[in-house]
Amino acid sequence: MPLPKISEVRELTDEQIAEEIVAVKRELFQLRLKQATRQEEIKPHQFKHLQHRQAQLLTVERERQLANPPSETTATPVEES
Repeated sequence: MPLPKISEVRELTDEQIAEEIVAVKRELFQLRLKQATRQEEIKPHQFKHLQHRQAQLLTVERERQLANPPSETTATPVEES
């Protein structure tokens, strides 16, 4: 099973990337839980593939955050008199 390509991640929308990040984190948790409780045989490459996918998703998410900085009007401090 080859590692996922980052070009596939770049085609996703921001919402899809956020959903994928949550799904990958949940799947990693489930794998760790199964490994710790020895419920079934876990193949080590599954961790590598999921961690690789998570890194790709987080990288693309951060690239988009840096490319589109938030407007300054949302975080202005208010002074009290």
